[in-house]
Amino acid sequence: MAEQQQQQQFYLLLGNLMSPDNNVRKQSEEAYDTIVGQTKITFLLQAIRDVSAAEEVKQMAAVLLRRLLSSSFEEIYPGLTLEMQTVIKTELLTSIQTETSPNIRKKVCDIAAELTRNLIDDDGNNQWPEVLKFLFDSVNSDSVNLRESALHIFWNFPGIFGNQQQHYMEVIKRMLVQCMQDQDNPHIRTLAARAASAFVLSNEGNTALLKHFSDLLPGILQAVNESCYQSDDSVLKSLVEIADTAPKYLRPNLEATLQLCLKLCADSNLTNMQRQLALEVIVTLSETAAAMLRKHTAIVALSVPQMLAMMVDLEDDEEWSMADELEDDDFDSNAVAGESALDRIACGLGGKIILPMIKQHIMTMLQNPDWKYRHAGLMALSAIGEGCHQQMEAILQEIVSFVLIFCSDPHPRVRYAACNAIGQMATDFAPTFQKKFHDKVISALLQTMEDQSNPRVQAHAAAALINFTEDCPKSLLIPYLDSLVQHLHVIMVAKLQELIQKGTKLVLEQVVTSIASVADTAEEKFVPYYDLFMPSLKHIVENAVQKELRLLRGKTIECISLIGLAVGKEKFMPDASAVMQLLLKTQTDFNDLEDDDPQISYMISAWARMCKILGKEFQQYLPVVMGPLMKTASIKPEVALLDTQDMESISEDDGWEFVNLGDQQSFGIKTAGLEEKATACQMLVCYAKELKEGFVEYTEQVVKLMVPLLKFYFHDGVRVAAAESMPLLLECARVRGPEYLTQMWHFMCDALIKSIGTEPDSDVLSEIMHSFAKCIELMGDGCLNNEHFEELGGILKGKLEEHFKNQELRHTKRQDEDYDEQVEESLQDEDENDVYILTKVSDILHSVFSSYKEKVLPWFEQLLQLIVQLICPSRPWADRQWGLCIFDDVVEHCSPASFKYAEVFLQPMLQSLCDTSPEVRQAAAYGVGVMAQYGGELYRPFCTEAIPLMVRVIQSADSRVKENVNATENCISAVGKVMRFRPECVNVNEILPHWLNWLPLLEDKEEAVHTFDFLCDLIESNNPIVLGPDNANLPRVFLIIADGVANESVKTEDACSKRMADVIRQVQGSGGLWTQCVSTLNETQQKAIQELLNTA
Repeated sequence: MAEQQQQQQFYLLLGNLMSPDNNVRKQSEEAYDTIVGQTKITFLLQAIRDVSAAEEVKQMAAVLLRRLLSSSFEEIYPGLTLEMQTVIKTELLTSIQTETSPNIRKKVCDIAAELTRNLIDDDGNNQWPEVLKFLFDSVNSDSVNLRESALHIFWNFPGIFGNQQQHYMEVIKRMLVQCMQDQDNPHIRTLAARAASAFVLSNEGNTALLKHFSDLLPGILQAVNESCYQSDDSVLKSLVEIADTAPKYLRPNLEATLQLCLKLCADSNLTNMQRQLALEVIVTLSETAAAMLRKHTAIVALSVPQMLAMMVDLEDDEEWSMADELEDDDFDSNAVAGESALDRIACGLGGKIILPMIKQHIMTMLQNPDWKYRHAGLMALSAIGEGCHQQMEAILQEIVSFVLIFCSDPHPRVRYAACNAIGQMATDFAPTFQKKFHDKVISALLQTMEDQSNPRVQAHAAAALINFTEDCPKSLLIPYLDSLVQHLHVIMVAKLQELIQKGTKLVLEQVVTSIASVADTAEEKFVPYYDLFMPSLKHIVENAVQKELRLLRGKTIECISLIGLAVGKEKFMPDASAVMQLLLKTQTDFNDLEDDDPQISYMISAWARMCKILGKEFQQYLPVVMGPLMKTASIKPEVALLDTQDMESISEDDGWEFVNLGDQQSFGIKTAGLEEKATACQMLVCYAKELKEGFVEYTEQVVKLMVPLLKFYFHDGVRVAAAESMPLLLECARVRGPEYLTQMWHFMCDALIKSIGTEPDSDVLSEIMHSFAKCIELMGDGCLNNEHFEELGGILKGKLEEHFKNQELRHTKRQDEDYDEQVEESLQDEDENDVYILTKVSDILHSVFSSYKEKVLPWFEQLLQLIVQLICPSRPWADRQWGLCIFDDVVEHCSPASFKYAEVFLQPMLQSLCDTSPEVRQAAAYGVGVMAQYGGELYRPFCTEAIPLMVRVIQSADSRVKENVNATENCISAVGKVMRFRPECVNVNEILPHWLNWLPLLEDKEEAVHTFDFLCDLIESNNPIVLGPDNANLPRVFLIIADGVANESVKTEDACSKRMADVIRQVQGSGGLWTQCVSTLNETQQKAIQELLNTA
């Protein structure tokens, strides 16, 4: 009896869990959470099997039981008695057979699938064999309900056969084919097609299986077609997933797949969603299997007009041009979907294919009397710019002249689209676009900005102007500065009036940013206009305090700080403290700001600019600024691990984004606040960089925040900032002495090494590696213990092995049947990425060698064979270049011990001096230089052998052309080093006159210093060859020095600049010689000599 009472209470609880009243629901959730797992299972099972219970109670119980098995299986199930486990299994299968409600039956199938998923052990044995027997019996049963249940379980968990899958392959295939041909039951056909798709997706990597199941595809396509007209798009969604994850499965029937999608997309009887999904299949294939799709250009060419037709699907809206709030694009609309599809397919297939297909269509649309077609044509031009970059660049003149005509189209939305196209091209084709069309574009945009009766168009013209000025070379913008500033000022004043009278702000928001962008590009040339704008801008910040003006105020804060940065400290200083007070006032109300207030990120960036302007004087504001900054940098995003069925209740509109983890699971993250967090982290980096020891008070809290963020996988920018901050924070902490510094380094070192091993994104990885190398250089000898070395060695070895493996993979892809020149382009991008990581491996090794010297060689030996592999003559030039650079470091920092590896690298290095690739020659020549300087006795014969090879490089006809000059200068420097440090290896008297003629070095500043140092040695020791008989060579020496200084090859702080100045002063004392030397110099050279005398 008591048990019955408990069960009744439990039903009540289930009812309350569905209550619309938040409080009731919350209390019930808390009560439910206190029930022990085993009791929950008993009650939930009873509820599901209870014939008298209400349907929604049973449904709720089924959902909760599935969730329980999905989230807490390990905690609950293994602790149950064997008897209880058997009861659960039997009850579930019985329930499927006896349940009359199709909805509950489906939910019980989900529970059975979830339980099976957890009952497959590590070796792939299914520990619930009865469920497999149940599947076979049900599929062959006469009952439609049982056939449906079997398919539903298999669809939910296609891995149900575990390690028996191969054994049952034919049975699985027969079962699916048989159900897909069930003439009497369309929903069985649909479900079988979904199950077949799920099975294909869960075996995406198994090429043989995909081939074996390829004859199921026509059935799946037939089901896609049928189900769409039964207003069910589930099979179509499965097809999109196949295109995304297993596109090669579609190859045997690609033509049919594309034809079907094209037909559905064109059918206006279907819903927008279905038509967009059909198009999504084609667009996804352009991204996941571009080369395969490029063989079917005829169909692609037919899909392009479909996208354009979608883009014409716009509403007439009288209010449009006066709207003051920009609502987000309606992402379900055909127009947005068509535009996005066009953008993606152009990027996927490339302009060579897409531009010829679309060009004529766009031209025709632009001549259509209906504004919607002209609008769509211009938006299409904006959309394809990125993908068709190369091909459009060739006809940019024609395109731009055409687009500009539409800035004065009779319809405001067409003018808007024209501004959109200009803004987009200004970004896609910068800076060519700015250089070629500045006069036409600036005047067209300024004219459009005067369209007072259509604020929305005005605002968009201002936005396009921002894009234009952001990437505009300063010298091009200066001539227009006056006219730009006048226009912007007139509009700003007018719009300020409108804000006060009508409360409209859209145009003002954009104009304020346009002013900021112009100032940012014009820099100090903006000084004369400073007083024209600053009072109004300060006025806005002081008075725009209402909630709906938050964005305006934020943008104005940004504008003030950018103008301050542009005009410089001197001009801005009188306002600086007032501006800081204004910012700090917002800052004290900061705690009242909501987390999504747009002012926050503008404020945070503005402070960082103020810090750049004020330098050390900014330190006084840190106590007020750091609180909110740390708060924003510490934002924790909301995340959830959901199974596919729960996901349906959360929509992407609420700011959630999902990553499909496969196996019916998805990872969700609420993206609000992520950008702000990234900005805040970036600003902390800026403070550490600008304020150095002035930031020391905060280093501890910032380091504690940043180290864990190396693993913040939701946002690349946050991880990059975390990595960048590490060496900077160490520099800030230096003033606290070695003990504090070492403690801080210990706190970050493990995490940095681990993240080099685990970071998935190559751009972020290169930042982390770069920072780690800088930290080691900063901390020096002793900063890594044995465990660190062991872990680092393993990781670097892994990176090098991966480098070789990736090259092999690319080699395989070049043999693929779909290989074409676009594939080659993407392979070359991958290659560059790989080489970039290789350069970072070299950076880390450089910092380890320079800190630890020869002590580290035993550790290095685990990598030796891989580095030797890099310099094999058969490797690509970049491999050889970086392999040689690593050996250069070994010689420079670990000699004379380095000679024990001479047999593996000396010959390749000698041969590389004459390599066809200048980068390889440069690395080899640098190596010769360090051998002469640091290598020791054993390298002497090698230095002798290298000299004639280097002389040949220097004297070859094209040695000074742009691509060769750095390699040549490294050879000149290396010849100098051999004469200076190993004169016994070379006939100095013979080579020195040539060497003088090769000076000065103008490109490689680091090597230039070495050559000037040696030149000073020679002059100071009165070397007869350098000075010549009766100092006849001195004018030539003067010329070398003057060119070096004029070219900034030597800096005033270099020791040799004082030595050169002394040489000149000596000559100054002897009148005639001085006149003779100076008379050969041109004006620039004479100025350089004068500058040297004044500063050194």
